[in-house]
Amino acid sequence: MFKGLGQMGDMAKMLKSAQELQTKVVALQEEMDRMTVEGQSGAGLVKATATYKGELKGLDIDPSIFNPDEKEVVEDLILAAIKDAQQKAQAANQAEMAKLTEGLGLPADFKMPF
Repeated sequence: MFKGLGQMGDMAKMLKSAQELQTKVVALQEEMDRMTVEGQSGAGLVKATATYKGELKGLDIDPSIFNPDEKEVVEDLILAAIKDAQQKAQAANQAEMAKLTEGLGLPADFKMPF
């Protein structure tokens, strides 16, 4: 299709590849809105569910930990579960983006401009 154009053909090919990549990234970002991870603390007494983008979607607290004298412990467990879910979400997000870009020869920590 671009024979005889030399480097212009290569540029057109690169632009087409970039457009395809952008389409894949948008689709992946939409999919990551639906994919979830679960963070836990207190041996599973507190569980937090977050999307791959880190948005908190749910919190499950075992009723056995509700003791008025241990309010601060419960608060710490809740925060720990949320942080765990967010860390797992970030790792999952990076892993999914790495899968998408690995075939392009880009560095693993390359940040997409879109």
